[in-house]
Order: sequence, then C-alpha cells, then structure tokens
Amino acid sequence: MRVFLVDDEPLALKRLARMLNATGKVEITGTSSDPLEAVEAIQRIRPDVIFLDIQMPEMSGFDVLARVEPQPLVVFTTAHDQFALRAFEVNSIDYLLKPIEAPRLEQAVRKLEKIQAGSLERPELHRLLVQLAEGINNKSSSPYLDRVPSRIGERIEFIELARVTHFFAQEKLSYAATPGKNYVVDFTIQELEQKLDPRKFVRIHRSTIVAIKFVHELYPWFAGRMKLRLKDDRQTELDVARDRAKILKERLGL
Repeated sequence: MRVFLVDDEPLALKRLARMLNATGKVEITGTSSDPLEAVEAIQRIRPDVIFLDIQMPEMSGFDVLARVEPQPLVVFTTAHDQFALRAFEVNSIDYLLKPIEAPRLEQAVRKLEKIQAGSLERPELHRLLVQLAEGINNKSSSPYLDRVPSRIGERIEFIELARVTHFFAQEKLSYAATPGKNYVVDFTIQELEQKLDPRKFVRIHRSTIVAIKFVHELYPWFAGRMKLRLKDDRQTELDVARDRAKILKERLGL
C-alpha cells in the first residue's frame, strides 16, 4: 500500500514512519507536518491511504480530507476525543491513539489490506467531512467525552458514560465498569482523568476513577485511609488514596 503521513509533530511523523516501515507492508510516498502542503502533496501523489492527525494548526484533519479528491482511505492518528468517536462510529475510518503501539498499528494495516482485497467494504468518507469539520471547529463543543469505545477485535462498542460506575486499571489494562459488565477501554487512567467531566467523575486512586452519582457511602478504613461503596447491585467497595480523600470530599460537597 502506498501511504502518506500527516502530523504537525515532526517526531510523531518519524516514529510512525519507522513503525510502518517495520511492518514491511507499505510504501511511504511522503510525509508532511503542514496540513496545507499536505493537501497539495496528496492531490499530486494520490496515495492509497493517509495516516492523519485530527487537531492541527490552521486546518483539522477533517478539513484536509474535505479538500482531497479522489477520497483515499484514512487512519486517524490522534488523541482520542469526541470527534474521533463520531467519525469512527459510522464505520468510516480507523484510528490510532497516541502514543501508537505496534500491535494496534498492525491491526489497522491488516484492516486496510482487507479493504484493498475487497473482503471489507470500502468506506465512503466525503459525505461526512463537512459535518465533522464543523464539529471540531466549534469552540462551544464540550471538551469532555460522553461515551467511550471498547474494542473487541475489529468491532467497536460504545459505552455511554451515564452507565459507567467507575473506571479501574488491572494488569496493564483499563476497564469501564457498568452494572452488567466490565469493558476494556483504550485509555489509561491518567488519560481518562483528562477526558472525563470533573463535575461527574473524580479520581480516587492511581488506578481508579469513580462516577460521583454512583457514590453511595464513604467511610474510614485502617491507617487513616477511606473506602467508598457504590450504588450498584454488587455494592462495590473501592479504596480511596489518602492524597485523594480531600478532593473526593470536595466533589461530594462535604
């Protein structure tokens, strides 16, 4: 596959190019850290696939795609936000979270191979680009997620945050816990802390974020620590770190 890479961070470009070359399945036809120059180069080179950052100075990734004809396949390489979610939920693109990990990159490349081979339907992007570009340029849009994706193979399930009682990390994976099931998510706890509305979620431990509306009870524990109990069928109990207790109390209005 002939690919072109666009990212306003030169170091990110070099790293992605190195990882793609290591797959042995692509030919890198060009790279650009300037979205305006990228549009011209893509129109001239006509690659099969663009690996594209979303949020860049002057133009978003959606703006770049809106100016490109014919429409290539695209994989977004971005911090995961509500715009990437909106784009992916219509099954029009793939996306990679930064920092990109080799297994996830290889999965995206395999999906692109299937599309080229005809075993997966080629997506239609053009009709979505104007709407997506307007969304990412709308400064009134909420900076916080309202749902999170859980990836199972090539299938994505979107979990409404209203259902999530808490997030927790375990054995190098992060999970969104709901009353019925725990879902693996692509974010670290630290990333989730930045992407969740602080009015609705609070980090209570290095490995745990809790939904404030599901907190049922808060009580002292050994050695000056605290625990909380959730309003769920399992009456889940969670540890509260000492350095997080004050923040939790403030968020609970105590």
